[in-house]
Amino acid sequence: MSSLKRLLKPGDLLVLFLGGLLTAASFSHAWSRPAGDTVLVRAQGKLMVRAALSQDADYAVPGTLGVSRVEVRQGRARVAADPGPRQVCVKQGWVSRSGEAALCLANQVSLEVGGADRPFDTVSY
Repeated sequence: MSSLKRLLKPGDLLVLFLGGLLTAASFSHAWSRPAGDTVLVRAQGKLMVRAALSQDADYAVPGTLGVSRVEVRQGRARVAADPGPRQVCVKQGWVSRSGEAALCLANQVSLEVGGADRPFDTVSY
């Protein structure tokens, strides 16, 4: 511990503190996106469903492997069932923020939340 104190100067501590502050501000900015207002479901590149997140509904979307089931409840959406082997899009869970997405790559079905302000999507993070 005493060797560490000898290595760190006051300027080093200031740089570490400012770096931590900048990191915390970046996380706060990146995760404070507005809630979305629409859900967009695509299958094989074609838009199959465009609906309001405010309306609860269930959709059956045909993909290359079979039918994926999409649920919209209480301002959020999810892929509830998918015939894909790894179930990655089902494990993604609920999405509600503008730009968030759940991708069922094996079945070629995607679920995306749209909104007025969408600077990035979840793949960008």
